[in-house]
Amino acid sequence: MTTQTPTVSCAERVVDAYRRIAEADRPEIWITLRPETNVLMQARELDRRIAAGAELPLAGTLVAVKDNIDVAGLPTTAACPGYAYTPGSSAPAVQRLLDAGALVLGKTNLDQFATGLVGTRSPHGPVRNALRPEKISGGSSSGSAVAVALGLTDIALGTDTAGSGRVPAALNGIVGLKPTLGLVPTAGVVPAARSYDAVTVFARTLTEAQRALAVMIGPDEGDPLSRSWPDDVRLSAPEHPRLAIPGEEDLAPLSPAARAAFHTAVKQLEAAGAETTVIDVEPLLQAARLLYDGALVAERYAAVGEFIARDPSAADPTVAAIILAAAELPAHALAADQERLDEYKALARRLLSGYDALLLPTTTEHPDIAAVQADPVAVNSRLGTYTNFVNLLDLAAVAVPAGEADGSPFGVSVITRAFEDQPALDIAARLTGEQASTPLPGNGVDLVVFGAHLRGQPLNHQLTETGARYAGEVSTATAYRLAALPTDPPKPGLVRVGPGAGGSITGERWTLAPAALGRFLAALPAPMSLGRIELADGSWVLGFQCDPHTASAGTDITHHGDWRSYLASGAS
Repeated sequence: MTTQTPTVSCAERVVDAYRRIAEADRPEIWITLRPETNVLMQARELDRRIAAGAELPLAGTLVAVKDNIDVAGLPTTAACPGYAYTPGSSAPAVQRLLDAGALVLGKTNLDQFATGLVGTRSPHGPVRNALRPEKISGGSSSGSAVAVALGLTDIALGTDTAGSGRVPAALNGIVGLKPTLGLVPTAGVVPAARSYDAVTVFARTLTEAQRALAVMIGPDEGDPLSRSWPDDVRLSAPEHPRLAIPGEEDLAPLSPAARAAFHTAVKQLEAAGAETTVIDVEPLLQAARLLYDGALVAERYAAVGEFIARDPSAADPTVAAIILAAAELPAHALAADQERLDEYKALARRLLSGYDALLLPTTTEHPDIAAVQADPVAVNSRLGTYTNFVNLLDLAAVAVPAGEADGSPFGVSVITRAFEDQPALDIAARLTGEQASTPLPGNGVDLVVFGAHLRGQPLNHQLTETGARYAGEVSTATAYRLAALPTDPPKPGLVRVGPGAGGSITGERWTLAPAALGRFLAALPAPMSLGRIELADGSWVLGFQCDPHTASAGTDITHHGDWRSYLASGAS
């Protein structure tokens, strides 16, 4: 990643941010707001580093951090003052942002111990919605979402166990990325349910969110649940993604206006090339109930239950009731529910087989703060209808705005299998209208092609079906010749003849997962072979070539410069 060069200095951005924070007058967003002078000092140091040529992909990006994630030197409270401690080091997710040039402005309010989807379960008061202050912001990552929605920070970190990185995004009209479990380490995060917690990103655009997520990804020795990309993963959504969508009966919790907004999003994706099929998502919604209605809630007691049991009055009453009730669960009940969860995971794999993603509403409704305070459990439960199952079943999700319903923002979520975060982002970009940004870093291998595997050519599907990602045009060094071979379908052969003895041939670069490349090459027919190709910039990349003897039996088409030009000439 290259340095993000701010249009104004980092110091100027900080001054402007604190001015906006004062004008917004939303003290409930923050639990700890850093003094402006401290952040300014760091910003000026960043400006000096940028001037000296430092590589900082997030230079000057302003960040808010949910107050259950450690930031060195700032208290971590999880919205419970009696639980507070001051860490000596930042969580890896935060430190990676700082190392990339980001600036943390402060720690944000949340549903206490990240238990809730409403944003009202905090001693610091409910976090009001960014656009409709009488309504909830959504939780538990309430302050983080509103800080972004109001433009106080560029991005914000949240956490997500049951939807806390997605529901607030939907209700405030912003983007929420819930990555595959373990891709972003959760070391330095106060756990809610350790097995199902994820660090999430809020931003106003997919591009901003993806840029931040890209630097946060990677395993960490301090988190035994952190994971690396597997060798076999799709790196791109296909041109015509196959989307599963819910039937009308599964949309029953929505108002007529919300259902209409969802159908509009479906039509937008269809217009962008997606193929949609209605499936029965009820099994997924049933799996979601295991998170709170079953014994899996024991993980919440394991996280902070003993602290609350010592002094229940120190916690929000609703939060304390949920967590303390888990203390009575027998071990065999947990084992039984874990077995049931494994069965639901297998069912989900079957249900989503053959689809590139599942599209769902992100949440069901947008209640007033007063309505939540009157019935805190039932309303909260409804808000998680379409989100609770995602982490349980080890899926990834991207929540994006999708218009309005009933006077409030409406959002949808693109849900994919584990590690298919990039295809989810690609599909979501068709809703936001953004151009595809730099892909998430993975362990992909570059491959250059020059003939029948180019876009629009008859064998290109062999690349796209593996989830290969187009990475742009390339040109070879002037050391190659291109020959049209007598094959079916027609294809060219690229031969190295020596520096300056040939021409520069134009082709395409694609990125594949290592296992996908292996399968692809295993089926590669003669006379093609794989070798290192020298590009015009002096780099060497894996690519298709053929032996000189085979090429000599074909027609030399080097002067055309590329395969498409030769085909267009009518000489074939």
